[in-house]
Order: sequence, then structure tokens, then C-alpha cells
Amino acid sequence: MALALRTERTEARLLPEQKKRIERAARLKGLSLSDFIVQHADEAAIKTIQMHASWTLEDRDRDVFVHALLNPPAAGNRMKAAVKRYKERAAK
Repeated sequence: MALALRTERTEARLLPEQKKRIERAARLKGLSLSDFIVQHADEAAIKTIQMHASWTLEDRDRDVFVHALLNPPAAGNRMKAAVKRYKERAAK
């Protein structure tokens, strides 16, 4: 990240042992404390967003899901009534 592009600032309160551990890890990677925190927080943010944006299903669950998509059940009376109401309202 270029220094000129950094326009936002944030703070974090750390326990003394957390700060020492993070500083040690940053030194081991040859990064400043700030660069280490930014890099790893950004990586964690990307992973968290990806986890919430997609599903991972076990084989059995995937098979049930795909089967339901490919073979949907017939619409029941409540669904038919809802479709009718929607079409009436959408026509207005």
C-alpha cells in the first residue's frame, strides 16, 4: 500500500501481551507494527466477507439442495393465492 493512498486512521486498544505478540510477529515478517496490523486485518476482513457471501455445503446437503432446485414441489393453495394477489396488485 502506498503511503499517499492512506487517508483513514483507526485505533485499537490491546492487552500488553497482545501488543508484544503482534510486535514480535511483525518483526519476524519484516513489517512495521502498523503495516502488519493493516495487512492481517484486511486479510481477515476479506475472508469474513467471503464466508458470509457464499455457502459451503456437505455432499448430502448439496445433493438435497440441487434436487429441490431441479424438482420443485407443486405449488400449494397458499402459494397459488399469493401469486394471484401479486398479479392483481402488479396489474394496478
